[in-house]
Order: sequence, then structure tokens, then C-alpha cells
Amino acid sequence: MHDDKLAQMLRLIDEANALDPNREFWQGEEHPKELLYGRRMTEWLLRLRPDAGELLQIAARGQHIRRWEVPRDRYPPTREGYLKWRSYLYGFHGDRLAELMERVGYGPEPTGRVRAILSKRGLKTDPETQLIEDVACLVFLEHYLPGFARDQAPDKLAGILRKTWHKMSEPARRRALELELAVPVKALLGPEAR
Repeated sequence: MHDDKLAQMLRLIDEANALDPNREFWQGEEHPKELLYGRRMTEWLLRLRPDAGELLQIAARGQHIRRWEVPRDRYPPTREGYLKWRSYLYGFHGDRLAELMERVGYGPEPTGRVRAILSKRGLKTDPETQLIEDVACLVFLEHYLPGFARDQAPDKLAGILRKTWHKMSEPARRRALELELAVPVKALLGPEAR
């Protein structure tokens, strides 16, 4: 029963994210941006935790569900504006996933757990929240860092990478250092990259 519900959930999340008007080219094909992101999140989750339970799989796949509906430019182009946008998105994504979870028969407890994981309030103290953050950081480093780095001054990029690094667990940092990245992460992090 749980496998059927999980399969339904992943399909519904993919259907929602397939509507993303933003496109990304990858491996010679065009993909809806958030659909590709969700699949990359699942891929990294299963690399880190092959036995990940259904709620972790839902949280990973749906981390950016329908994100294009809340564009960054709705908020001021300041750090405070960025933080307000991110804070709003945590609830937005949780609400969208809760709607789908209720539709396929999940009750308040599992729905609340997915919301809690996506709220990011338990970083460093809640292992599942930390795992989803590790997955998001690894997806960013592997797939999005080169494009992101092109638009950043080196000192600003180094600061962003340091913040990302501090959010990650030690096992995730080790995995990051194993990646062949176009951006010299070790050099930008300096002595922090062990």
C-alpha cells in the first residue's frame, strides 16, 4: 500500500513540476526546470541513503514543487528580500505537497513531518532535515554551481560557498569533495575544505 501511495505521490509531483515554463537543457534535451531538479534531488537522496523512506523521498522530490509560481523578483533584491522569499517558499512547498499527500490518502502526521523537513528548522539537530539539506547542497554543487558562478564576483561566490559548506554534514562534505566540479570549490573555500 505504501509503495503505491509513494509512486502516486512522485508521479503527482512530477506532473506538477512538468508544468514549469522555465526550461533547462541537459544531456542534449530540454526539460522543465523543476521537474529536472526534483529528479536530481531523488537521485542524490538515493545515493546518500539507498533505503530512504517514503517521506524523505516525497520531501526530496517535492522540495521545489511549483517554485516558478513564486519568482524571486517578487521580493526586494536585498539579502532581507532573499531571506523572506526563501522563508515563504518553505511554507509554499509544504502546502503544495500537503495537498497532494492528502489527495492520495496520507494523514496529518506524515504530512506534518514532510512540512517539518522542508521548513529547514531542524538543520544540524534533525537527521532527516539535515539529509534533505545535504541533498540540496550536493545537487547545487554538481548541477548548478557553474552557471551560478558565472554571475558572481569571486569573493561573493566564496562567501556563498562557505555558507553552503556550513549547512552540510561532514559525510556530505566528503561526497562534495569527491565531485569533479568545474568551479574550484577547494580553492574558494580555502582551509575549510578538508
